[in-house]
Amino acid sequence: MSPVDAFSVLADPLRRQVVELLAEGPVTAGDIAVRFPITRPAVSRHLRVLRESGLVESAVRGQHRVYTLRRAGLAELDAWLDRFRPLTADDAAAAGPAARLDALDTELHRGRRARRAADPTGEHRGTA
Repeated sequence: MSPVDAFSVLADPLRRQVVELLAEGPVTAGDIAVRFPITRPAVSRHLRVLRESGLVESAVRGQHRVYTLRRAGLAELDAWLDRFRPLTADDAAAAGPAARLDALDTELHRGRRARRAADPTGEHRGTA
């Protein structure tokens, strides 16, 4: 599964909540279903999407279907997101788009402070 596919699957808030629930450990389908204000068949469809995407797996144990988070499915998504994470303040320029935007925001704030300090009358307040 590509990271873009994972985003599509996780775009649904209920599926994200199920993934968060499964991060704590295996849970039966019945226990998942009672946590949400939708029908059991609707929960079952969401679980099927998660299972087919490779983000969760299920196993039959007695009369219960137990769902488990597949962390490997999230690893691909994490690797994709890694490109956008800043490394350190020293590496901000090389850390990717997010770090560069953070640095731009910092510089804009510094410029505003400098203009305010240079204009004690406050005549130019409100301009960037």
